[in-house]
Amino acid sequence: MPRFHLNILNGQGETPDEEGQEFDDLPAARAEAIRGIRSLLADELGNGVIELDGRIEIADGDGRLLEAVAFADALEIRR
Repeated sequence: MPRFHLNILNGQGETPDEEGQEFDDLPAARAEAIRGIRSLLADELGNGVIELDGRIEIADGDGRLLEAVAFADALEIRR
């Protein structure tokens, strides 16, 4: 099973995923990135602030960037 690294980049800086995680494929890694973003945003909401200009970069086991998932792409804002 391939290993992917989900590196977080936001206003706090960069948090590299040193160990990585095994997923069936890139879509499965992307789904986990979206879950992670939603969890981060839920924590921020408790403080009354949501920062949408962050992203999670998905890299392969060799560190090559495969995809970037923007925080704003992980949710739908309705008024």
